[in-house]
Amino acid sequence: MPLSTYIVNAMLSIEKRLLQTSAEKHWKKIGIRHHHGINIPLFSLHSQTGSGIGEFMDLLPLIPWCQKIGLNIIQLLPLNDTGKDTSPYGAISAFALNPIYLSLAHLPFLERFPDLQEILKGINSHPFTQRIDYTGVSQNKENFLRAYFQKAAPLIIPGLEYSQFIQENAFWLKGFVLFKSLKTAHSWEPWEKWEPELQNPSEDAYENLFKKFEPEINYHSIIQYLCFQQLRKVKAYANTHGVLLKGDIPILINRDSADVWQHRSLFQMEYSAGAPPDMYSQEGQNWGFPIYNWEELEKQDYHWWKLRLKVASLFYDIYRIDHIVGFFRIWAIPLGLPGKEGKFTPENQALSIPQGTKILQMMLESSPMLPIGEDLGTVPPEIRVAMRSLGICGTAVMRWERFWNEDKRFLKPNDYQVESMTTVSTHDSETLAVWWESFPEDAREYSRGKDWVFTYELDKKHQYEILWDSHHTASLFHINLLNEYLALIPGMTWFDSIDERINIPGVVSPRNWTYRFKPSVEEIVSHEALYLLLCSLIS
Repeated sequence: MPLSTYIVNAMLSIEKRLLQTSAEKHWKKIGIRHHHGINIPLFSLHSQTGSGIGEFMDLLPLIPWCQKIGLNIIQLLPLNDTGKDTSPYGAISAFALNPIYLSLAHLPFLERFPDLQEILKGINSHPFTQRIDYTGVSQNKENFLRAYFQKAAPLIIPGLEYSQFIQENAFWLKGFVLFKSLKTAHSWEPWEKWEPELQNPSEDAYENLFKKFEPEINYHSIIQYLCFQQLRKVKAYANTHGVLLKGDIPILINRDSADVWQHRSLFQMEYSAGAPPDMYSQEGQNWGFPIYNWEELEKQDYHWWKLRLKVASLFYDIYRIDHIVGFFRIWAIPLGLPGKEGKFTPENQALSIPQGTKILQMMLESSPMLPIGEDLGTVPPEIRVAMRSLGICGTAVMRWERFWNEDKRFLKPNDYQVESMTTVSTHDSETLAVWWESFPEDAREYSRGKDWVFTYELDKKHQYEILWDSHHTASLFHINLLNEYLALIPGMTWFDSIDERINIPGVVSPRNWTYRFKPSVEEIVSHEALYLLLCSLIS
């Protein structure tokens, strides 16, 4: 049988299988074929009109550029409001967007306020730095937005679009804007340290608080409206160019969040989630986030989760399900104890598959977005079987795709699970080049599988070939961090390759989440060598 015929038959078989799963309608919308994309932490971008951090509208020039190359997915890290936390996974709301990403230069009615335009020029003229100064950026944006609010609010509030936004998002918005107003009034002290009447306000007290904080509530409401407006424009623009946006929905939510404050019954507050002891952490991990009360959520027909997905679908076509194994079972640690003192819940492993399957089924039925699971680490094989039966892809990081139960050799590109997304690295791992140098025995084994002569430093030829392989595995999705491609172009990354890492899990460091691409958005989309490189990698 000719190879072309074999490939066609294989794709028809895959299509038939996926269209018999619960994700049928999602696959019909996305298309059952090989998809290629780039992963861009929004905060890492910078542009000529930006204000010290990547912004929603900075994504616009990247969209036609991706289309021209043949990339049809832009993956983003979580964009929810994280308050004072710089980690995108520490959200204070499962719904609200982070105002730090608001594009100030694109705000409505700005042309009417010359004084604000002058202030913005000053903010945008700050010198470029290798790392993001979150404190400085947040303060500058907050000061500017407060001044903008005073002038623009009378023009925005009477508008039909604004009133529709308030009505359509009342479920989460009302509690969030009050929560954020109270956080500001309490100098960002955790809500569990507020006065008892604010920790658990009565219905009357709740309404009185709205009257008391009305100006502040209006401010936060308008900011959310503007954030939603900008990100929805990005999605609409992407979709008209045949580009899909892939979001990231963390499984957990910050204990000090509007959702936990408002919907206490949906969480088991006496526990926090984490991970059991393993080869990386003998003490286990305690993330500090409460675990879900799935019994109560089910009683409420998963209303909170359904609305969370509904809001996310305004911005994304696909989404990463963070820590998907946690929907089946999660490591629960009694408050105040170290990670190793936890236990899996449900404790009976036989109950975990029905639980996770039911939840994921609900998620599929509640949203048009196609989910892709983050199923890295130690995952019971029956969980991956359940994911596949639902039509949900997993994640394949090339350095970890090995025959672990045999001779630990690396999988060949054609051996990858079809229902997966191939990538060479993640935001939590070393970049490809640093991994190669940091784990020489693994790199030596990889070289053996490729019939290469092993070298301690990954040369550009082999680095290119690994990236090419990542776009030609059996997986249906192929997405890498943008900086992995930039590393092949001289001068497009920082001098020390260690500086290209985005986050080191379990470590508190000023380097975490402060990574910035060396080239600007304008330089990225106009760089001919980068364009030709990307075209060649996906051809």
